[in-house]
Amino acid sequence: MCLVKGILKITFLFFLFGGVLPLLHAQNNIVPGAAQFDNYLQKLVGENVGILAHQASRVGKTHLVDSLLALNIHIKKVFAPEHGFRGDADAGETVADEKDIQTGLPILSLYGNNKKPSPESLEGISVMLFDLQDVGVRFYTYLSTLHYMMEACAEKGISLIILDRPNPNAHYTDGPVLEEDCKSFVGMHPVPIVPGMTIGEYAQMINGERWLNAEIQCDLKVVPLKNYTHQTPYEIPLRPSPNLPNAHSIALYPSLCLLEPTAISVGRGTEMQFQILGHPKLPKTIFTFTPQPNYGAKNPKLKGQLCYGLDLRNFDRPKRIELQWLIQSYRNFPDKENFFKKGFFRIAGNKKLQKQLEQGMSENQIRKTWESDLKEFKKIRKKYLIYP
Repeated sequence: MCLVKGILKITFLFFLFGGVLPLLHAQNNIVPGAAQFDNYLQKLVGENVGILAHQASRVGKTHLVDSLLALNIHIKKVFAPEHGFRGDADAGETVADEKDIQTGLPILSLYGNNKKPSPESLEGISVMLFDLQDVGVRFYTYLSTLHYMMEACAEKGISLIILDRPNPNAHYTDGPVLEEDCKSFVGMHPVPIVPGMTIGEYAQMINGERWLNAEIQCDLKVVPLKNYTHQTPYEIPLRPSPNLPNAHSIALYPSLCLLEPTAISVGRGTEMQFQILGHPKLPKTIFTFTPQPNYGAKNPKLKGQLCYGLDLRNFDRPKRIELQWLIQSYRNFPDKENFFKKGFFRIAGNKKLQKQLEQGMSENQIRKTWESDLKEFKKIRKKYLIYP
């Protein structure tokens, strides 16, 4: 065993100094959990490892799966979230089980009919690694995938290691807190739209608040970030999903996604996803766009139709949920009966917001209805923070 550890250490040092350290000086010297091999590698030696990962699960320029295989870690299975292991599936598109062409490893989908790992799929796994680049928004489904993986591991007695990553929307906490009757895969917990937590902190909250089935708890370890605070600006090097192509789209996503379950397009089918909004029936403006099938949107809303609307690519990084675009779009839309689509309440987190918009309430009036629940959530959140 000592010989194995010695070989592993030599291999690790060669790999680290050759391929990782030169890339850690960018982005405020932030070191993600995945790059801190000394904090979790020994827990994987001699184990049958499962890993939940996607295309942004990288250490430097190398995918974490490839890095671990190069270090002779025995990866038994790979689990993939929405958009798949390589991250090229549309939002909401069913992702099937498959075999990874590059490694030959079996990839089990956790999106579609099997959102929670089955006991059979976890058979033979002794340690599970979780490495997903989250964007810190309640309706981004990686948080629900985290919940189900924690629950499945707890039920099977499998240790779960979270390799923490920066949250580009961790600099504020805002939005209506999800109500019980609005739970779904796009929101499972009583949290606001923007919880202001990394995925490692969020996992600790799920565990500590006993939100898993039957209030069970997971054997959880978080490998925290280095050189990181909630106010540290961070741009994700690779898009975390097909329709979040850059830092600006990720920053506007918490606010603009409220328009997804409406008649309005937020740019799917363009190269400006979650940076624009529009519809053919909105008042004519100088800015126009026409959605067409593209990467991440095989059949976009309003395909082939000329849309009039707003270009938000120069809007400053938000420090709160911006309701102005939802309110303006509803007020300017001539066919109000067909503005809201099925499931709006799931994204909103309550059944009040639609009624508030229909009643003509202002942004400030609506925000005041969040204050009490948001204040209580912040008390809960504070218990699980890792970073200042």
